[in-house]
Amino acid sequence: MPVGTQGSVKGVWPEQLDAAGAEVLLANTYHLALRPGAERVEKLGGLHAFMGWPRALLTDSGGFQVFSLARLREIREEGIAFRSHLDGSSLFLSPEKSVEIQNRLGADIIMAFDECPALPCEEGPLSESVRRTARWLLRSKAAHRREDQLLFGIVQGGTHEGLRRESLERTLEADLPGLAIGGLAVGESREQRLAVLAFLAALLPRERPHYLMGVGTPLDLVESVALGIDMFDCVMPTRVGRHGVAFTSSGRLRLRNQAFESDGAPLDSACGGPCCSRFSRGYLRHLLMAGEPLGAMALSLHNIYYYTSLMARIRAAIRAATFPQLLGEVREIYQRKDPESDGE
Repeated sequence: MPVGTQGSVKGVWPEQLDAAGAEVLLANTYHLALRPGAERVEKLGGLHAFMGWPRALLTDSGGFQVFSLARLREIREEGIAFRSHLDGSSLFLSPEKSVEIQNRLGADIIMAFDECPALPCEEGPLSESVRRTARWLLRSKAAHRREDQLLFGIVQGGTHEGLRRESLERTLEADLPGLAIGGLAVGESREQRLAVLAFLAALLPRERPHYLMGVGTPLDLVESVALGIDMFDCVMPTRVGRHGVAFTSSGRLRLRNQAFESDGAPLDSACGGPCCSRFSRGYLRHLLMAGEPLGAMALSLHNIYYYTSLMARIRAAIRAATFPQLLGEVREIYQRKDPESDGE
């Protein structure tokens, strides 16, 4: 799911996202509550009309900002008191307020309010976070008012297996249509993250979608699918695209590298997107070095094409029983270091 935190995937038109194969976009409750406000979005027809996006939408609850805005918030049992990162004004998010905002925004999938602690985290505070998230889940469910929106619960617990099991059990007790795995990609190593997913793999209910929040690289995607994950969101495709990095069928390319200065090849010959069918690597590097916005826009769109294509290949490989081969291929590509192309 491409991320449009403030109601927009940076530098990419809705029509381009649709053509790239994006089926769900993600927006953020905290940011939209601050600007322009849920009431204004509701008056302007809801988030779909506001964004000009006819397909599905998912809104995060604001719980991730417990991690990302740690210096600007205070956690209480009632909820979380934030100081706006924009102007220092106050915003209080409780489970009830978060769900009310999401009901007004009108996304198709909404998230229960949770607490996302940074890692590493000692067992005591982590345990209290898991139990608070469980209490907030029940309050979120009770506050939910729209039958046309699917409410997902969020499993927390850091890298602690016992707390992950407890959080999963308490989340399943709420009997919601889907569940998310939160609290990863917040300071742990890749090995620790995979260990958590491997532990949960045998415990996740097969009949409900599993959503891994905030992850990740192409390698993260295929390795997580191998461990039972169905849905992902991450800012990485557009964020690294704006900084001149492209994901391709031959690996990651840093287009600011001088090696691409006179390269007339397409960015990725295996890609059918508009960036690869029209522009050379040398031209894209020129745009980036000249500070032309088109360079960042083109690479952002290309990376979305790459991600949606990779997910389509994963689905096809699962149906054809060839997923292990695809997993091995992506591992080989993205674990390889190529100084000439990658700049590392």
